[in-house]
Amino acid sequence: MDSETGTKTRIELIRGDITKLQVDAIVNAANSSLLGGGGVDGAIHRAAGPELLEECRTLNGCDTGDAKITKGYRLPAKYVIHAVGPRWRGGGQREPELLASAYRRCLEVANVNNVKTIAFPNISTGIYGFPKEPAAEIAIREVRRFLEQHPEIEKVIFVTFDRENYELYRRKLNVS
Repeated sequence: MDSETGTKTRIELIRGDITKLQVDAIVNAANSSLLGGGGVDGAIHRAAGPELLEECRTLNGCDTGDAKITKGYRLPAKYVIHAVGPRWRGGGQREPELLASAYRRCLEVANVNNVKTIAFPNISTGIYGFPKEPAAEIAIREVRRFLEQHPEIEKVIFVTFDRENYELYRRKLNVS
């Protein structure tokens, strides 16, 4: 895994597999059913085991822009926070607002559940098609705003799977 840490922040950037991280919670870029899917969603469900799907079935889905928490089961993380980001439809359907809400809701859910360390994937930038650069700007802005008000969250890790997102976040976070 590649790693970059901002020296004066509680934000870290890693290129690697979110399912391998030993943090309090990892965020799942989920669909509204919460019953698994492709990309990071499928990877998290596979790594956590069938118990995750069983618990997700009890949650009655999740609205776009919202988040719900489950146990981590076979993952190194204690919890999975399932966030439903928007599908990109050109930007005129409140997509930026809904993506910002998804990041905020994850952090609020984390805070209520005493999560000190949380890792985020790139929500909505895969099959949901949200453009990567504005998505990164929204993610970083929302995390920074939340951390300013909530010192109890010790570390937020952005986990990118591909080099393109890694370099984009590295530039936006201003880490070398």
